[in-house]
Amino acid sequence: MNDDTNPTAWERGVLERLLQGTLIEQRRARRWRIFFRLLSVLLVLLVLGVFVSDVGVPQVNSRHTALVQLNGVIAPGTDANADLIIESLRAAYDNTHVAGVVLRIDSPGGSPVQAGRINAEIQRLRGLHPTVPLYAVIDDICASGGYYVAVAADKIYADKASVVGSVGVLMNGFGFVGAMEKLGIERRLLTAGEHKGFLDPFSPQNPEDADHARELLKAIHGQFIAVVKQGRGARLKDDPRLFSGLVWTGEQGIELGLVDALGDTDSVARDVFKADKVVDYTVRPAYFEKLIRSAGGEAASSLLNALSDGLRWR
Repeated sequence: MNDDTNPTAWERGVLERLLQGTLIEQRRARRWRIFFRLLSVLLVLLVLGVFVSDVGVPQVNSRHTALVQLNGVIAPGTDANADLIIESLRAAYDNTHVAGVVLRIDSPGGSPVQAGRINAEIQRLRGLHPTVPLYAVIDDICASGGYYVAVAADKIYADKASVVGSVGVLMNGFGFVGAMEKLGIERRLLTAGEHKGFLDPFSPQNPEDADHARELLKAIHGQFIAVVKQGRGARLKDDPRLFSGLVWTGEQGIELGLVDALGDTDSVARDVFKADKVVDYTVRPAYFEKLIRSAGGEAASSLLNALSDGLRWR
């Protein structure tokens, strides 16, 4: 075969280096495109965070009713967490033109610790501002931890169809031992501490662990009952069902002493406080902060990992 048709070794080397350089440049270009796209997304999110965030504490210089909304599950990381609700209540009490505070609750409950913090702060603020009443107004539901918060108010109002009560504590889970046996799955649990595998759903239930859990629930339930009795006092009827975990309508709640009267935010502001103007003091996280929080650290980590993979291999 003619040598003119066969590249020499140095020609092949030149071609390989040229191809290699082209590939490297393409990879670099793709990396920069990914970087600028990510930067653009972050800038958009930042702008949204700045312009969609809350405007801050309302500046109202006339007599009005302050509204603080507690919606959803009471737990860290939610819009009904103790820090946000407490900050909202403090902002409302800081305004000397507030005739009264309405804490509007629509919550199935949540963390007893978070609910307890809000309850304690309401009592503290009421002590500091004895001439500014705080009334709880129940929307659809005020159960468990939601009612734990409500009993700190001077009075509780509800709609006739509101659901109220659930003065109880629960701990739930599943047991997968039977299913694992059928599937031939062996559970390998290593612990340091006799009860470190406390209520492990993949291990047979230990009667001692179950008894201990019941004692925990009983103790927390006792704390809940004490808070309700302290807040409602003689208004509570002598009914053994009150602390059984059952719920009632707003009308039934009045009969049992769980609720004082029927009413909503507007009727309380208009007829009780005599201050028709309602100003919302609820502190909410900025849109950008809420978006990042909902994404979570794991999602952010996954995004960064995916980006790194793209930078390395594309």
